Amino acid sequence: MEKLLRVKDLSKGHILNGISFDIEPGELLAVMGPSGSGKSTLLYQVAGMDQPTGGEVWLRDTEITGLSEDEKAKLRLRRMGIVFQQMNMMANLNILDNILLPALQANRRGGKNRRMELQLRARMLMEKLSISGLEQRRITEVSGGQLQRACICRSMMNQPELLLADEPTGALNKSAASEVMGEFARLNREGTTILIVTHDSRVASQCDRILYLLDGRICGELKLGKAADRTDSYRENQVNRWLMGMGW
Repeated sequence: MEKLLRVKDLSKGHILNGISFDIEPGELLAVMGPSGSGKSTLLYQVAGMDQPTGGEVWLRDTEITGLSEDEKAKLRLRRMGIVFQQMNMMANLNILDNILLPALQANRRGGKNRRMELQLRARMLMEKLSISGLEQRRITEVSGGQLQRACICRSMMNQPELLLADEPTGALNKSAASEVMGEFARLNREGTTILIVTHDSRVASQCDRILYLLDGRICGELKLGKAADRTDSYRENQVNRWLMGMGW
């Protein structure tokens, strides 16, 4: 099978040291490790938001590290979706307009009909992620879980090949985190490829595979398979045992 993402010997100063891994289309991959292990730095390299000191990152047939900053920005806009722990919503826009923003940037030459199509897509995503009815709310008028689901809608507006998520449940309570991870799992079942950085073993237990990062190197890998293959409690126990073995 063709690899969607290929990371080869990726290095960033003393933070990352020769990282190599692949992601297949439709995979849900978690990266775990202690604070300072390089998890977020790795995600930023994959997204082309920071320049590595060595190695390559391929999104299908495009080598990201060799692109100009403008080319990287266009690639992120059109081919990637990114969800952060700090949600980076525009305070002067309502929820719907925040979700629409990247799609409008990618379709600047589209006319009124195109904008209507994008609004319809945004509303469909909001319905899918159970936040219909919040379109006109300000970002201060919704819960943290609702706001993070709006961020996921925003990341999906341009139908990305790869969705990147950096600690997307880290600022949420247990209930909201479970709901948000449920939405990631559902998007993955529908075909979206996802790379998620997380400290949460419950989040990681819903992924197909986990990479353990320590001191800038991949020190372990756990293959879980699709979440439907085992019960949630079995998978979480399996992850926790594995993490203990890794020194978590």
